[in-house]
Amino acid sequence: MDLKKLLGKKVKQYRILRGLSQEKFSEMLNISQRTLSGIECGNNFLTAQTLEKIMEILKISPDDFFHIEYLKEPKELINELITEIKVLENNEEKLRLIYKIVQAIIKN
Repeated sequence: MDLKKLLGKKVKQYRILRGLSQEKFSEMLNISQRTLSGIECGNNFLTAQTLEKIMEILKISPDDFFHIEYLKEPKELINELITEIKVLENNEEKLRLIYKIVQAIIKN
């Protein structure tokens, strides 16, 4: 996935988390809804000014915004988790802890 798509995905994710529609958010940013849609789809690159406004409006720190490691595709995440868990095959204590954590997340 290229940088524009990753950043666009991040903008969309935070916008939705804050309960903002594209229409409302684009008004707050003083850009067209079409431009925002292009940013979120990874077709338009963010200007520095728009990026600053996005982080300010959505209350995101630069560290949080640019942390994109976890935006991998679900299949890739699952494969990585399976690989990591297999390493713990002989560590029953850690394996049980991971199991409890996963179960707690699933039940919420």
